[in-house]
Amino acid sequence: MNLQGKSFLMFIEDIYEDLEVWYPKLRLEEAGAKVVCAAPEAHKVYAGKHGYPCESDAAISDVKQADFAGVILPGGFSPDRLRRIERVKELIREFMSAGKLVAHVCHGGWLAASAGICKGYTMTSTPGIKDDLVNAGAIWIDQEAVTDRNMVSSRRPGDLPAFMRAIFAFLENQ
Repeated sequence: MNLQGKSFLMFIEDIYEDLEVWYPKLRLEEAGAKVVCAAPEAHKVYAGKHGYPCESDAAISDVKQADFAGVILPGGFSPDRLRRIERVKELIREFMSAGKLVAHVCHGGWLAASAGICKGYTMTSTPGIKDDLVNAGAIWIDQEAVTDRNMVSSRRPGDLPAFMRAIFAFLENQ
């Protein structure tokens, strides 16, 4: 797939799940896309759960939905920190309203729930946040990847190949 000229937003914060940031980031870049990692502070190094560093490209307060083809919400424990930032939730709602890709994996679903975008959507996640998604109005199913309209979701690092196949399939059909 050729994603030249397309940009994707990814939120990071300390204790992100290393594979859930790096696997999608590198696959999208391999396809020609630009991935902007936004965090509370620009040009700061954030550490993954397993210690892998990721330097943020931009501050969350400085990014605009209009500049991106979609947003990727990795898991780990960073979503619990990120969902406390109102601008993160606003951006996620803007992506949904625009019909752009909103993709979350594992605990990244916490951000979808906190943004209030789950109602009536079929999705998956780590079983640990199943109740959170169901309470937010989602129809939760246990599959390696689920696409419902413009939302793609996945359960865990081992499902990342299926997650990326689902993302690429969504982008091809846009």
